[in-house]
Amino acid sequence: MIRVPILMYHSVTDRPNDDTRPHSVRPGDLADQLAYLSESGFTPLTLGDLVASLNKNNGRSMPAKPIVVTFDDGYADFHSTALPLLERHDFPATVFLTSGWVADAGRDAAGRSLDEMLSWGQAREAAQTGIEFGGHSHSHPQLDQLPEAELRQELRRNKGLLEEKIGAPVATMAYPYGYSSARVRREVRKAGYFAACAVSNTIAADRHDMLAIPRLTVARHTTINMFKRAVEGSAVPLIYLRERILTKGYAVVRRTRYGLQRVRGNV
Repeated sequence: MIRVPILMYHSVTDRPNDDTRPHSVRPGDLADQLAYLSESGFTPLTLGDLVASLNKNNGRSMPAKPIVVTFDDGYADFHSTALPLLERHDFPATVFLTSGWVADAGRDAAGRSLDEMLSWGQAREAAQTGIEFGGHSHSHPQLDQLPEAELRQELRRNKGLLEEKIGAPVATMAYPYGYSSARVRREVRKAGYFAACAVSNTIAADRHDMLAIPRLTVARHTTINMFKRAVEGSAVPLIYLRERILTKGYAVVRRTRYGLQRVRGNV
């Protein structure tokens, strides 16, 4: 069985605001984490490259210690802070971008961004360095709570804008808040994505559904020892015990909420 740690980052800053603080990472911590991965022999892949390798679509074999680094939402500090650190270690990464939050979205602006966001120009510049851009919906809603038409619009408008503005095919995505459902995953496939990330806080494996690939959260409270144990696959369930309990409990709440909405005719 092939097992691959897929890391989930958000904002990278020493001065997060109240909204981004829980999931932000200090630049010094990211630098230490990337240095550890590089020194420990991990081979970085984009999510698209990983899926292609699993499907043997790119003619290359899976490296001995693959790792995927992802960033959600598309904060401006990815360009100013994270990208130089990634380039220092020659690490590609995948950024899941919320198109309605982009700094110069203009008439396409939608939802409420949590902090300063990337511009389209910065996204194009990052893409030229080997960064993969994937979808993250248009306005960052809870996709599993949306009616069919709105769900379809969120997915397809996001993908269309990314491909138009960045000038590259978009075939991977991540679910806002990490939640999906069988209904959402069907629409994701119809929209043209071949892989999608959840959270789940477990090591990804080739047995997982490619439209529900698990990731490991890296946040402000993640110490370097926790990080090392997580990427090496040591005691992952224990490290993320609290997060996994909360995720499972909230999944029940979300299914119940959606069921009640259907009964009331709201979706």
